[in-house]
Amino acid sequence: MAKRKFELTEQERAELFRAYELCKDGPTRTRYQAVKLYGEGYLEKDIERITGCSRASLMGWCRTYREDTLHGLVDKRAGGNSAKLTKFQIEDLSQRLHQYTPRDLFGFETHSADGQFWTVEDFQRTVLKWYGVEYRSRSSCLRLLAVCGFSYQKTEKVFKPRSQVKVADFEEQLEKK
Repeated sequence: MAKRKFELTEQERAELFRAYELCKDGPTRTRYQAVKLYGEGYLEKDIERITGCSRASLMGWCRTYREDTLHGLVDKRAGGNSAKLTKFQIEDLSQRLHQYTPRDLFGFETHSADGQFWTVEDFQRTVLKWYGVEYRSRSSCLRLLAVCGFSYQKTEKVFKPRSQVKVADFEEQLEKK
């Protein structure tokens, strides 16, 4: 078995332990702990079990620690909500969607047959037109439509060229039997 090249000095161990004890951020604290354990000679599978990290993450953290010491292990993710519209814009959007139909905005160039109901495609065009924001994810559009008070409805599959008179005659015959 090859000898591990990553070893910590006593000073580095003490530095990692002190940083671990003082840290309030969970992900950063986990990184300090994992690097310290690896540098002390713990087995990778034991470190993975203790910290819940993957081997790839552990190796990346060790490499980062060698290059940038403690500063490199600090969690740099921004977090938070990445909403494209503000609360005010969503309220405004909801009011306007209930006020207008796709036909009102786009004439006969809508994605539904009569332009009366909001489709994801029409919704995307509308948000782009009103707010200059482009939504590419269908699920994000459906979620935003739900926030605005709209529900998803599957379209009914209807054979269009059928005669309404013949359908009425057929239904009348069914009722007689």
